[in-house]
Amino acid sequence: MKDIPTQPQSRDDFEARLRAIGAARYHDRHPFHARLHGGQCTPDEVRAWVINRWQYQSRIPMKDAAFMSRVDDPALRRRWRKRIEDHDGGVDEGGGIRRWLALAQAVGLNPDYVASGQGVMPATRFAVDAYLRFVRDMPLLDAVAASLTELFAPKIHAQRIEGLLAHYDFADDRSLSYFKKRLTEAPEDVAFGLNYVLTHADTLDKQNAAAAALIFKTDVLWAQLDALWHGYVEGHIPPGAWRPGEGMA
Repeated sequence: MKDIPTQPQSRDDFEARLRAIGAARYHDRHPFHARLHGGQCTPDEVRAWVINRWQYQSRIPMKDAAFMSRVDDPALRRRWRKRIEDHDGGVDEGGGIRRWLALAQAVGLNPDYVASGQGVMPATRFAVDAYLRFVRDMPLLDAVAASLTELFAPKIHAQRIEGLLAHYDFADDRSLSYFKKRLTEAPEDVAFGLNYVLTHADTLDKQNAAAAALIFKTDVLWAQLDALWHGYVEGHIPPGAWRPGEGMA
């Protein structure tokens, strides 16, 4: 009978385990992204992606605020606060949310329509709400571990910038500013988060929970693209979801 491990993995082995999850399960492997980055998406498929991804983007600072509300350590709150500032920006300018709305306008959508959340698919809402509840309710270590999909984000942002610039007329420095900014923001965030997880996952049970949290987050991202493919590539748009021609600029 094979022995069941009882001791935690070494720091290096556990990091390799986390990175292997991303290599196997991150949504850069989803066929929708190959379609998008390769220039095969129709204008309406791009618009549907922008509208539905907004639901996720707009909830990131809410997720981080929920996390911070549970943190007793001021040092951790100070480090995590940057994430909210990165996405919400200042009073008058900046922030990932406003950069995403610039992309919405570039693809022909009314930014106010996108920001309203109208037209988001039910499956997208369910997936994003599940992530919010996870961060709000699960142990802090699990919540930080779920954020480690950022380990794999710079690669997909670089692919997206290259692919969109090569294949779509709307793509320029302004419309792609969200992705370009994340190339410098995400590595700083993930370096802190990775160190936190590797340090605090000091038992095998905690390592297993952290790995499961990262898998959960990859499922959240993958499920959104499954819904997008079913709705707009295969043409099965669910009731209440955006239909081509609605919400245009």
